[in-house]
Amino acid sequence: MVTEERTEDAVVQLDGVRKEYGETVALDGVSLEIRAGEAVAVMGPSGCGKSTLLNMIAGLDRPSAGRIVVHGENVGELSEKGLALYRRHRIGMIFQFFNLVDDLSALDNVALAAQLTGTPARQARRRALELFEELGIADRRNAYPAVLSGGERQRVAVARALMNRPALLLADEPTGALDSRAGEQVMDLLIDLNQIGQTLVIVTHDERLAQRCASRLVLLADGRVAGGHTLERSA
Repeated sequence: MVTEERTEDAVVQLDGVRKEYGETVALDGVSLEIRAGEAVAVMGPSGCGKSTLLNMIAGLDRPSAGRIVVHGENVGELSEKGLALYRRHRIGMIFQFFNLVDDLSALDNVALAAQLTGTPARQARRRALELFEELGIADRRNAYPAVLSGGERQRVAVARALMNRPALLLADEPTGALDSRAGEQVMDLLIDLNQIGQTLVIVTHDERLAQRCASRLVLLADGRVAGGHTLERSA
């Protein structure tokens, strides 16, 4: 895999990143650095490039120009196989609508993430059970997604994202499909993860989520960084 020098403790570096879809410019020269242990919330109006930015960092799409370095790897230069390995080993992703496999139990949904990296099934299930205990859902390990509440499904999704101990956790509207109580629980979980050193990037429309969970805010508008500042977490 291609490795690149990164600034001190930077986990993510974007330098002049541009993304075009035909005539549409989704990102227009974005430069951004995210340091180890930060929790960064990315906000802005619909269509400003938030999801595109997350997809670029996740290696789900390639930049049209510019450079993206995550944990020392130039993501844009990786082969398709390299990108698959990068996604499995370097990052974890939490989605608004959970993206669980309906015909697998909660435990198997989580263990699968490790098995895809070559981890033996028994070892993967042991790691999954540890995460279920930590996240307070051990009693739901054999349940299928259809019978889990929204909050439980998102906790399963968080466990899956943490399965391979990623350097970076990406969250796309992680409370968007939850009621207020479940949303608060997921916010508390994200705060706890960050406090033990997990680097987070959260794309959200929810100012409450940003204020509670993030240490820094980045504002996007028309595909460009329009501002940003550090945040004092609210209770």
